Amino acid sequence: MAAILRIGSDKMIWLIGNKGMLGTEISLLMQKSGISFVGTDNEVDITKLAELEVFVNKQALPITWIINCAAYTAVDKAEDDTEICSRINTFGAGNISKCAKNSGARLIHISTDYVFDGTSTQPYREDDTTNPIGIYGISKRNGELAVMENNPHSYIIRTSWLYGKYGNNFVHTMLRLMNERDEIKVVDDQRGNPTWAYNLAVVILGLIEAANDKDIPFGIYHFTNKGNITWFDFAKEIYRQGKEMGLIKKDCNVSACTSAEYPAKVKRPAYSVLDKSKIKAALEVEIPLWETSLKEFFQRQ
Repeated sequence: MAAILRIGSDKMIWLIGNKGMLGTEISLLMQKSGISFVGTDNEVDITKLAELEVFVNKQALPITWIINCAAYTAVDKAEDDTEICSRINTFGAGNISKCAKNSGARLIHISTDYVFDGTSTQPYREDDTTNPIGIYGISKRNGELAVMENNPHSYIIRTSWLYGKYGNNFVHTMLRLMNERDEIKVVDDQRGNPTWAYNLAVVILGLIEAANDKDIPFGIYHFTNKGNITWFDFAKEIYRQGKEMGLIKKDCNVSACTSAEYPAKVKRPAYSVLDKSKIKAALEVEIPLWETSLKEFFQRQ
């Protein structure tokens, strides 16, 4: 999935959450492509609308796009940090959308498969009913509602099972454990779509490029890598490719288990596969297979 980026230098992008896994990928892509942007992390408090608007107004070039990658993502911890999680994922997202509307900027907001309860047996479409089953999912669903209510001229991209070079994620954890242990167990009763952060970054900037040239309807879109698997399937392929590329130096037995064997504070969606037809048609992109993206990710390490 090549980065096509022809975004004009007259377009100033504000990337919120620029130091996270996805934000770092987007920053590097924009730098490489010569795209004008400014990035912020904790130095601008998204729970304070006034701070957001002061930042926008002091920029030398008008901000034409805002990408919001900021989020509270500690799923289990969110059950105890309800207020903080909601302030960032719901109230903060609403403030960003208000700021975008007031400044005339378009917004791309990143959301999650956790807005669904996982009881479906068919890939979730963008207009399927949401029914989150934990504080994190509720805060992200309410964030989506706040974004569209405050600024209907927004794009929301839901993604899932995100991994990448920068930050903690399942792939890094598996590589570490497989190099440390003789055996690991991975749940085989949760099914979804792995997503390489780099691929998602390309799609986000591709959306900006396409929307600058033609009419891309505002609203919700899904993007993940192609193919749906369990965490156990994912771990087995990480092990196979990791051994092949010399990233795993020893033998490790990867076996399947149930979610009940590893109880967590929050139940995860058993099925969170996302349908990508809408974004594929809108942006005219081919979506990479998850195995292919994992291989490319390893090759870049």
